Amino acid sequence: MTVIRVPDIGMILQPGGLIAWLIVGLIAGFLANVLVRGHSSGCIGNIIVGLIGSVIGGVLASMLNLGTFRFIGSIVISFIGAAILVALLQFITGSRN
Repeated sequence: MTVIRVPDIGMILQPGGLIAWLIVGLIAGFLANVLVRGHSSGCIGNIIVGLIGSVIGGVLASMLNLGTFRFIGSIVISFIGAAILVALLQFITGSRN
């Protein structure tokens, strides 16, 4: 008999983990926006860009089999994904702002 374990939501969304993801998103989004666009998108905009960038960077890191990362490594991977996202959005919209 196969038992399927459902992950505990409390383990996935721990307050410390959520705050850490928001901080990583803020830092990565800010750095990507400043590097690619030349200015920030504001706090919420930076967090959104950074969090989406985290997903993009995480997918790329797993495709390249890079392993797991700690806090600084997460910022670097998130920054790379966020920079790709911002550059792609600029290419699609054709704007520098």
